[in-house]
Amino acid sequence: MTLPAHQPDATPAIAPPKANPASPAGAAPRPYTRGAQLPELLKQRILILDGAMGTMIQRYKLGETEYRGTRFAAFERDVKGNNELLSLTQPQIISEIHEKYLAAGSDIIETNTFGATRVAQGDYRMEDLAAEMNLESARLARAACDKYSTPEQPRFVAGAIGPTPKTASISPDVNDPGARNTSFDELRDTYYEQAKALLDGGVDLFLVETIFDTLNAKAALFALDELFEDSGERLPIMISGTVTDASGRILSGQTVEAFWNSLRHAKPLTFGLNCALGAALMRPYIAELAKLCDCYVSCYPNAGLPNPMSDTGFDETPDVTSALLKEFADAGLVNIAGGCCGTTPEHIAAIAQSLKTVKPRRWPQHYRNAA
Repeated sequence: MTLPAHQPDATPAIAPPKANPASPAGAAPRPYTRGAQLPELLKQRILILDGAMGTMIQRYKLGETEYRGTRFAAFERDVKGNNELLSLTQPQIISEIHEKYLAAGSDIIETNTFGATRVAQGDYRMEDLAAEMNLESARLARAACDKYSTPEQPRFVAGAIGPTPKTASISPDVNDPGARNTSFDELRDTYYEQAKALLDGGVDLFLVETIFDTLNAKAALFALDELFEDSGERLPIMISGTVTDASGRILSGQTVEAFWNSLRHAKPLTFGLNCALGAALMRPYIAELAKLCDCYVSCYPNAGLPNPMSDTGFDETPDVTSALLKEFADAGLVNIAGGCCGTTPEHIAAIAQSLKTVKPRRWPQHYRNAA
């Protein structure tokens, strides 16, 4: 079935990725063309990231009709659950959620694009809408940030880049360990398309998040590097992985130390963990990264472990999550804090309040530079 036509000029033309020439050995990175205030702000205080988009969408109790809107009323497949589609069919809801997190004290909000890639949207047969979803999601977040920004507290839009439901390192067939349902090149291309649309929509930085497969993340970072070369822009990059269980490893098998060493070449602004575990179980891994990383460290955990009987699907109330993150901050472990699954504007407001007077983490290079 042909997808309904969108508004003229709604989707940017996506240029094919070009080869990325190697940077001269030892060359200093180009200065940021957007989000240039972030490094200095991170030296001054702990910045606050927003909370869960999906948790907030659930509060609206939307049905199939609301997800479809007028434009997709006759679409051939069910689309309920495709949260990224809501940036096109219910933009007022996405804007309202962004503004609630900004009112709660978020310095950085994420675009509603966690699954807005061609690969992920293939599950709904909406892959041809991926670029438009990213463009419109970025515009919504940009407008919300512009509304709340002040000279004293500028606000920033992070283009959210999720892991996709396909993995380049793990077989989807238990009987064939060598099987793969995607490739590095396919992932690189889909991430380039996503990032290009986010850039055109006005994001200040990119957030490659909830990484469970380092090879997928490498594809995303390679695509961003190509985009910077093609566009002449350079934006800060946040990298955030997810430790899936008490083994202290991401799903593709790496410890957090190996994970850091595999991706540190990207020179991220921040490196950290999110999702999977609540803050209490995440602490030892954040502490390890705080010792290893020569960049800023981010942490935005779930509101504890899942509980399907809870209203948000998770047990931790704002006072619990904020107290745990306050201890992280007091221990000098974090530079950015926020929330993932199960967190709400109430959680973010409590986190912002509890951390507002705590000094941000520093690392040895920081002290040497300041001497």
